[in-house]
Amino acid sequence: MADSMDEDVPEESLPLRQDLTCPVCQGIFQDPVLLPCSHSFCRECLQKSIKYNKKCPLCRVEFEEGQAISNRALSSACESFLKQSNSRSNRKRPSEDTCNLHLKPLELYCEKDEEPVCVDCVTLHNTHKLWPLKEGAPMCKRELSFKVQIFEKKVESYKKVTRKLSNAMEYIKYQAGQAEKQIKVEFERLHKALVTEEALRLKALATEEEHKIASIQKMIDNTNDDIDTLNKLTDTLKKEMGNEDLPLLRNFQKLKREAQWTREEPRLPYDSLLDMGKHVGTLSFKIWKNMQAHIKYNPVVLNPNTASPWLSLNADLSSVKESSERLTTPDNPERFDPCVFVLGAEGYTSGKHRWDVIVGDNPKWIVGVCKESVPRKKKFTVSTNRGVWSIGLSKGVYTVSTPERTELQVQQRPERIRVKLNIDKGEVSFWDGGTAKHLVTLTHKFDEEIYPIFGPGLHSTPMILAPGKIAVHTS
Repeated sequence: MADSMDEDVPEESLPLRQDLTCPVCQGIFQDPVLLPCSHSFCRECLQKSIKYNKKCPLCRVEFEEGQAISNRALSSACESFLKQSNSRSNRKRPSEDTCNLHLKPLELYCEKDEEPVCVDCVTLHNTHKLWPLKEGAPMCKRELSFKVQIFEKKVESYKKVTRKLSNAMEYIKYQAGQAEKQIKVEFERLHKALVTEEALRLKALATEEEHKIASIQKMIDNTNDDIDTLNKLTDTLKKEMGNEDLPLLRNFQKLKREAQWTREEPRLPYDSLLDMGKHVGTLSFKIWKNMQAHIKYNPVVLNPNTASPWLSLNADLSSVKESSERLTTPDNPERFDPCVFVLGAEGYTSGKHRWDVIVGDNPKWIVGVCKESVPRKKKFTVSTNRGVWSIGLSKGVYTVSTPERTELQVQQRPERIRVKLNIDKGEVSFWDGGTAKHLVTLTHKFDEEIYPIFGPGLHSTPMILAPGKIAVHTS
């Protein structure tokens, strides 16, 4: 046994080496310390051990941190032993099949400490359950087998996650393509509107230029006619002035009458030049103001990342309806599934907000607001208790989302629902958008971000977010 442990250590030195071996690191003691229970350990080994509990690593007796004292006698013995022996060979580990403490074969397995022990270790494990190695090994294998099964399941689960992430990446590319297409379509439409606006303004400029030039040209022509007439009168007078005195005097009164010129001298009339202010003054503002006819503004638009896979949104996110088949969308945390809802793109934490929803003649719908924390991945009852303040129609009955599902009396079927949200006042009110008749007001102290919520029902007729009015204010 001595040869198998260390060929360089004389057999008579083995008991001494055993006494000088730290039971933790299995090497010769380095700076040994003594515990009240009389067991010694390397100082560093003990410090590592007490990070977990302040118990003796051998006998498990508790001690206080300051009770460990330097074992000077043991330290001196170790130094002497190392001087007499080759320190490297003396610090080699015993055989793996041998107990490091007693240098005897490992024939038992401690179920509590989960380690093999020798027969002399039994006294240190007298309260533990010990098994022969042939029975302990299958126990460990069974436990490890459970671990293997868990890890194999995790691998399969992680592979599924990888596939989902890959699908999400492809979906992001699809979203980018759709957004790029919509941006190009919108800019092309606006470009056409701008080109048309440019043509109209250039035409108006050319028309005024033509009119003003024609007016001045007419004045030039009239003035030239006057010049010809004046030249003729001048020539006539000069000719008569060359006559004899008596004929001149006889004809003087007639000549004087004919030599009258009562027309005003021509001059550039008022407002004869181009109206530059009309054509180029604050031109960009005028173009922008006229472009309002080509612009649609929605106070609320839909967030497609929250939409149920059974809902289809239009390109500009202003209407939603049932999809003919379940859409292939990522199972992202924001998305409602299985509930058939979609949220507005913007949440509110303060201020007043208003939007109109065209529900038309759909037989089932829900319109209102909800907390951001509303459940997304499980079915839930639409109620103020669940953070939803809404009204809805189902089976011909209008209801308010109170815990008791209060029935809402309406005189005529509203096709347009107006939602007014006042976060600071803690109110959300619902109105008939067509008649401006108040339907119901719900109150609550909103303590988190609030989002518009829409439940269009599974119908082919879309639920539409009505565009808002645009007003230009200048000062």
